[in-house]
Amino acid sequence: MTLVDIRMPPTYSDEGIRAASEIRARFPDIGVLLLSQYVETGSAVQALSREPGGFGYLLKDRIADIGELTEAIKCVAAGEPFIDAEVVRRLLSRRRLTNVLETLTQREREVLALIAEGRSNESITQRLRVGGKTVETHVRNIFTKLGLEPNLEGHRRVLAVLAYLQA
Repeated sequence: MTLVDIRMPPTYSDEGIRAASEIRARFPDIGVLLLSQYVETGSAVQALSREPGGFGYLLKDRIADIGELTEAIKCVAAGEPFIDAEVVRRLLSRRRLTNVLETLTQREREVLALIAEGRSNESITQRLRVGGKTVETHVRNIFTKLGLEPNLEGHRRVLAVLAYLQA
């Protein structure tokens, strides 16, 4: 079994993923436990996870929990898959957010994209050649569908843009 950080020297970009892919290709019986600072879902991680036996993924901040690290190592060494519960939670919340954004109409998505560009409602009305009330309705619908109620602490336009960018 091998423990590999996704980002390794010399460039700290994808050397760890490349090393893990090479190990799995040459020695398919060797388990690989990837460590990462962030939840990564790129094509290389997806490729590694296609054969989940003996593959694991753990966030670095979780290795301080010796029980979590030990469990991950035991699972991967035994040929079992292991995915950090926090990774699963984050990926599921991203998917839920994506599903929420899919409930927006095409025009609402256009309005949200323009909000993300930093445009005001007035600028959006000019860009889309629609009335101000129409834009206000779209913005209100976006807030409602994203669950951004007026009583929330924080600026709803910013929160809507963050949701848009995360998805």
